[in-house]
Amino acid sequence: MTAPDRLRALLAGDRLNVMPCCFDALSAKMIEQGGFGLTFMSGFAASASRIGAPDLGLMSYGEVADQARNICDAVSIPVIGDGDTGYGNAMNVRRTVRGFARAGCGAVMIEDQVAPKRCGHTPGKAVVGRDEAFDRIRAAVDARGDDDILILARTDARHELGLAEAIGRAEEFARLGADILFVEAPRTAAEMREVCEALPGPKMANIVEGGETPELSHAELRDIGYAIAAYPLTLMAAAMQAMDAALGQLRDDAPRDGLMDFATLRRKIGFDDYYEASERYASSARPR
Repeated sequence: MTAPDRLRALLAGDRLNVMPCCFDALSAKMIEQGGFGLTFMSGFAASASRIGAPDLGLMSYGEVADQARNICDAVSIPVIGDGDTGYGNAMNVRRTVRGFARAGCGAVMIEDQVAPKRCGHTPGKAVVGRDEAFDRIRAAVDARGDDDILILARTDARHELGLAEAIGRAEEFARLGADILFVEAPRTAAEMREVCEALPGPKMANIVEGGETPELSHAELRDIGYAIAAYPLTLMAAAMQAMDAALGQLRDDAPRDGLMDFATLRRKIGFDDYYEASERYASSARPR
């Protein structure tokens, strides 16, 4: 099946799809090795990883599409790409959607923030007017007709305009043809339930450790009605914490505790698979 078809199959089931988010090809590979059925290329984490800068609209469309392509090439599970605001007007949104489809993504997220966008759990967010927000999703759905990909429509209107406005926007996104709905940063479990009860189709929750949305259990999220639970910073926070500790040990000439052993590291990166596959062509490496 194609990546969009695999994602559709996951969403067709009556279950919560737990989705750790990746930031590069290696983190995506480890998510697949961990037994998860899908991943999301977190814009926050990808910006930090690729350019060492915060997720404040600094990465260009070309850089983001290239990162998505590398991630999709490394895994067989469906990847959802972060298309931000679409990088311009409605015609740019169309190009963004086609670019993510051709990179191999199963879905692309388009949101209604003012450009340059901000992380959904940081200060200073603002959203465009309804007409522009709807034009973005209309353009994304139109582009889906050229290249098969699912549209994940996001609204950040809860922050400054309230939950009712956010739900109203998401309802229109669904009417326009969005496949997955994402109301960012509800602040209570009651608000999360209201979102799921009011909106049709699959909904996504975004669980940022220390963010505005409650960190509910998987069972609670499933009971509320979410189809996807995204964890955008869990892997990056864990990796940065581990690197910070290892750097301190190295600086202090202390034993490096907590490192993955070399054999496991090689296996997870893919050395063993490479050597096994290359045995088919061993004769070409022999001296003549």
